[in-house]
Amino acid sequence: MAKIIGVTLAERVQAALVVDHKLSGPLQCFPDDGGEDDGALIEMPTDDLVKMLCEQITCAAKGATDISAVGVALPGYIRNGVVEDSPNLPQLKGARIAELLTLKLAEHGLSNVAVNVMNDADGMAAGLAATRQKLDRLIRVWTLGIGIGYGRYPFIEGAWEGGHSVVSLDDKERFCGCGGRGHVEGIMGHRAMRLRFLDMEPEEVFEAANSPNHPDKRCLEFKRLWHKALAAATATEIHQEGAGKFFITGFNVRFLDLPMLKDYLQQMVKMSPLQSYSLEIVKDDAETRVIGSAVSAEQAAARG
Repeated sequence: MAKIIGVTLAERVQAALVVDHKLSGPLQCFPDDGGEDDGALIEMPTDDLVKMLCEQITCAAKGATDISAVGVALPGYIRNGVVEDSPNLPQLKGARIAELLTLKLAEHGLSNVAVNVMNDADGMAAGLAATRQKLDRLIRVWTLGIGIGYGRYPFIEGAWEGGHSVVSLDDKERFCGCGGRGHVEGIMGHRAMRLRFLDMEPEEVFEAANSPNHPDKRCLEFKRLWHKALAAATATEIHQEGAGKFFITGFNVRFLDLPMLKDYLQQMVKMSPLQSYSLEIVKDDAETRVIGSAVSAEQAAARG
């Protein structure tokens, strides 16, 4: 069975050896203190980041030299092994990350290893497909975090930057990390919410909106906008690719009112052949993402 290293890179780096679509060893993490250090990776120069990734990959390999592929999932617009843009890790913009990793891994004794780099949301979609034995199905997933990720499995060429779907024509909607106007990330992203409510944290906004006796009007209006934005982006994907399963994950899934989302979505998708979609909230765990990055690398190697 092929031995593949799966890696995810977001707020932290996590890597593990994957065999037969299952973890075959512990997760290697950086930072490894178990706490949150949002600035550790953002402040790391590209060369240092590549070096650290190789160290984590080498540790995950556990001395094996017969690693056939390495899959790396990270936030950004990735094409042909190049990070063409990454608002969350700006130092990687323009980096030929697959080539850099291939050269550095050879220095660590892992030569002739196929390196595949993908968007982290696509890695999550592949992980859900693998862990649920649905590798023959279309899987789409929204990740609600610092930004908004849209993942799709199986892989096909395209930008697939669903988190930057335009869901508003309001000139004031300029909170997206990429600088674009009216994007779903500019409404739903954690960073965007903090910019919008400078006097309140996102948790406080939704707590005030959900108050049973005296909901705050401003916060309640935003809660509705937040759900309409996700419904609009989902409806767009349904109209473009058809109905099917949508998973929703990420640390801000805690704010999701599923009945409200379904109600808005029903108002937006009216063609009967497109109404057989379904929505499911799933836990955002590192194991699924690591397995997904490994599965994607395995399939990319098979495609040649």
